Amino acid sequence: MKFLVKLLLLPFVLLFKLIFWIIGLTGRLVVGIVGLVLLIAGIIVSLTVVGAIVGIPLALVGLLMVIGSLC
Repeated sequence: MKFLVKLLLLPFVLLFKLIFWIIGLTGRLVVGIVGLVLLIAGIIVSLTVVGAIVGIPLALVGLLMVIGSLC
């Protein structure tokens, strides 16, 4: 009886695993893109002396986000 229940629920289990895998992949992709944008913005802001106060931490946060999305 347990085998029959598992067999009947198998398509739903596989569907939910696929959905969660796609959501996880999309989330990592979005974090990587946002991190890359922050990295570029931090580098551009750091070109001025006054902007370096904000730009360097911004670039570091972006770099950490890109590294986090790759691992």
